[in-house]
Amino acid sequence: MTGSAVFSRIIGTGSYLPESVVTNDELAARLAKQGVETSDDWIVSRTGIRQRHIADDSMHTSDLAARAAQAALDAAGKTAADVDLIIVATSTPDYVFPSTACLVQAKIGNRGAAAFDVQAVCSGFVYALTTADSFIRASRAKCALVIGAEIFSRILDWQDRGTCVLFGDGAGAVVLEGSSEPGIRAAQLHADGSLTGILCVPGNVAHGLVTGDPFLRMDGQAVFKQAVSVLEQSARDTVAEAGLEISDVDWLIPHQANLRILTFLAKKLGGSMDKVVVTLDQHANTSAASVPLALDQACRDGRVKPGHEVLMQGVGGGFTWGSVLARM
Repeated sequence: MTGSAVFSRIIGTGSYLPESVVTNDELAARLAKQGVETSDDWIVSRTGIRQRHIADDSMHTSDLAARAAQAALDAAGKTAADVDLIIVATSTPDYVFPSTACLVQAKIGNRGAAAFDVQAVCSGFVYALTTADSFIRASRAKCALVIGAEIFSRILDWQDRGTCVLFGDGAGAVVLEGSSEPGIRAAQLHADGSLTGILCVPGNVAHGLVTGDPFLRMDGQAVFKQAVSVLEQSARDTVAEAGLEISDVDWLIPHQANLRILTFLAKKLGGSMDKVVVTLDQHANTSAASVPLALDQACRDGRVKPGHEVLMQGVGGGFTWGSVLARM
């Protein structure tokens, strides 16, 4: 591709979900023992979630990420040695440092690739994918592994019914390679730090002790209102950047937070839920993993086909949001 424009294209997808599946009924029974009241009907009617995968105590975020990464490499027909850039989007890293990306690098058997984490919460995968695309377009990388991986079950307050029923654990990944034809067609990233308080984990570790509040806290109504507004505008702006219309998009893969948000977004964009990939009923909200998990499922079950225009969107704490339009 010397002397010609360099673009990037997704050439493989992969995912991994922990073996333990917890249904709403099972979760309600567990929570009842702690004095927290909920039910399958309550959760489904408000969120659309029916079950979630929960990692056992022996697993780390890098373990989930490495398994998703290997699945994506296998799908792309690549080996770890082919990769020269690894980006992991996560809010639940194994350690303060080194990065989860470096731990994944060791687990898949790669040496020498640039490796770092991106922290944009539920927008993380979209941020990471856009970053990897920029590296490839600038000829700073040829083959990138982009991963979203989370173990959110460990930062939940299991006494808070409003949040603990919403999340699950998992990882998704894509392999992005240089191409003479555009794959990533357009991307837009945004944030508004003045909205930090509506979704955050306001704690840290200092002097060997937990400081602040180490659990996820959310103003659900404020998040819903903000999410539907910014996602609609982001979708329209990103598609316009590529010179297309919303009607040209074959599949919409938004962050899997709440079925009400997905339904409302589809309506505001003038589309049908038939064009929206929905996995939150089976996976719950897996934060940075939700978009690549949904993409992998839709690719493997045949919904997303080569040549399809796929709009991926993230929205999350920060407050962050963004979109990536990709031709598969």
